[in-house]
Amino acid sequence: MSHPSRYSTLIKDEASRLGFMSCGISRADFLEKEAPRLEEWLKRDYHGDMKWMENHFDKRLDPRKLVEGARSVVSVLLNYYPENRQTEPGAPRIAKYAYGEDYHFVIKRKLKELMQFIQSEIGEVGGRAFVDSAPVMDRAWAERSGLGWTGKHTLLLTKGAGSFYFIGELILDVELEPDTPVADHCGECTRCIDACPTDAIVAPQLLDSKKCISYLTIELKDEIPDAFSGKMENWAFGCDICQDVCPWNRFSKPHKTPEFEPHQALLEMTKEEWMEITEEVFQSVFKRSAVKRTKYSGFKRNLSFLKAKD
Repeated sequence: MSHPSRYSTLIKDEASRLGFMSCGISRADFLEKEAPRLEEWLKRDYHGDMKWMENHFDKRLDPRKLVEGARSVVSVLLNYYPENRQTEPGAPRIAKYAYGEDYHFVIKRKLKELMQFIQSEIGEVGGRAFVDSAPVMDRAWAERSGLGWTGKHTLLLTKGAGSFYFIGELILDVELEPDTPVADHCGECTRCIDACPTDAIVAPQLLDSKKCISYLTIELKDEIPDAFSGKMENWAFGCDICQDVCPWNRFSKPHKTPEFEPHQALLEMTKEEWMEITEEVFQSVFKRSAVKRTKYSGFKRNLSFLKAKD
């Protein structure tokens, strides 16, 4: 077995031991296919207030500008599909990815462990870990690494697992054996497009973020426009509609990551308790959750919008 092949096997085995659902590898090359798509997406202002998407355009497309001498990208998936969900009828809904501890912290810890393993087993390997917090196109690298294909809702889809998982990566300066991309298996299905209540999926694999409920409840800092009155489907943080209707997600299985277990109160709070939530309760229930990104004031804005448009 050649060194790249042996190293790849070692890394994948350790990724599995650390709890990652799957691990794939691609060459650290320029993302030629994604370049014009990203440029057009930005030109149409589909990123809205997420102005940071305009920064570091070259780094988003070339990992060698992020890690000197980069030769390989190791992509990992971590399942977050919950065994238990919110139970109270009419309660404002929280996206499943935010039920437990903020994924940035959980995956970063695991990737650091994986990096330490690589350096101990392979030698002097340089690289960096990334979790949705730097100019890295996570989905594109996961797709190149054979972990799935881009669905019409723009999320990565995997046969036998669906899309309820996080993506992270290590960009390394060592040569590894790359995996082969998989085919698109969406076919003629348009359930995600048809189900979106705000028509945010303007075409297959093309999202106008400014219309997306996740964007409106998380990224948007101003007031939610009245145009979305009656269209929020009771989502107070994020949205899972396009994933919930996807046929591939019938294969989703509960995660095995203790950090992603939700605060019990989150699952049981009534509509009235949500609407009257105090900052103290907010800080307790979402102590380590990604929901804290909105801050208490932003979360109350979302709840007020839902209440006013009932």
